[in-house]
Amino acid sequence: MKNIAILGSTGSIGQSALAVVDAHPTRLKVVALAAGDNAVLLAEQVARYRPEVVAMASGEGLDRFRAAASGGEPDVVGSGTEGLVAVATHHSVDIVICASAGTAGLEAVVAAIEAGKTIALANKEVLVMAGALVMDAARRHGVAVLPVDSEHNAIHQCLHGRVPGEIRRLILTASGGPFRDTPAEALEHVGPDAALRHPTWRMGRKITIDSATLMNKGLEVIEARWLFDVTADQIDVLIHPQSIVHSMVELSDGSVIAQLGVTDMRLPIQYACSYPERWEASLPSLDLVRAGRLDFHAPDYARFPCLGLAWRALRAGGTLAVVLNAANEVAVESFLEGKLGFASIPRVIERAMEAHEVESVTSLPVVRRVDAWAREYARDAARELELTV
Repeated sequence: MKNIAILGSTGSIGQSALAVVDAHPTRLKVVALAAGDNAVLLAEQVARYRPEVVAMASGEGLDRFRAAASGGEPDVVGSGTEGLVAVATHHSVDIVICASAGTAGLEAVVAAIEAGKTIALANKEVLVMAGALVMDAARRHGVAVLPVDSEHNAIHQCLHGRVPGEIRRLILTASGGPFRDTPAEALEHVGPDAALRHPTWRMGRKITIDSATLMNKGLEVIEARWLFDVTADQIDVLIHPQSIVHSMVELSDGSVIAQLGVTDMRLPIQYACSYPERWEASLPSLDLVRAGRLDFHAPDYARFPCLGLAWRALRAGGTLAVVLNAANEVAVESFLEGKLGFASIPRVIERAMEAHEVESVTSLPVVRRVDAWAREYARDAARELELTV
């Protein structure tokens, strides 16, 4: 039996993780849950899974959780960063599934690594902001960081048993989002409703917008660099509209190994929970005949400049990726509020990156300081661009 903690249990990934628990009740047990703002859903999860500890993003949220809970309340270990850390490091936990939104889970992941917990990482921002610090800690403590993102999970599967010298290239696939065929001039006028209609995956609002701008793939490029200890030149991106080939690895002899599967996040979550074993899954097999053709083409960097900005941050190194991530979160939030145009999202990010003096990522306080600066700068830039929308 593996005991799991879920950071972000009420989000889409968190709920998929609980579905994996439901499918394997003799192998997985929920012992700790942390949620954002959905106190009612957390109360329902607590009633069903009976975890030992819970936390929420705010004290006000915990008050609403207590009001919604129907007896048998677990130990409430706190809110905010303190609560996430307490859940992630609880003595009963074996595996921490980090599915919390944005940057909130960074300190909790580092603390969990230092406590010797296996990390199942569904949160890109943790490695984008502090990849060197996180992976160095994982090496020092002998902790596995297993990717839950479908693309990185696919690469992890393709690399199983390989030595670094055999790897020529990692190929991340991208659906292309809802605007993959939209002319550049039309992107100036698209709104949140259209951007949230992803053609393949059902995800949270922020990550869905990131998929529409291709920033999601840019963040994954940076994440792949740290997860698999490769250089920027060893990573490539291909648009694959069918989302059946989840990613590929090209080996030194030119052979390409691909991982294919149905588009369901329960598969990579289960892989991370079962690794190094493989368990049966109560999901349909991939029907390649029905799938038909598989298409691949290069991304259009001119129409989707966010992807190029991510490459720029990766190659520059240091804190520029922190700025990229923070400015993107601010810009996406402004877009979702109807205050910023879709095409202005990369403009906000680029302004913040150009204004930043890059420094080394030496500690979590450095990351947090730069993150705070970038958010303030991006808010000002977004307000300026609001007038031209």
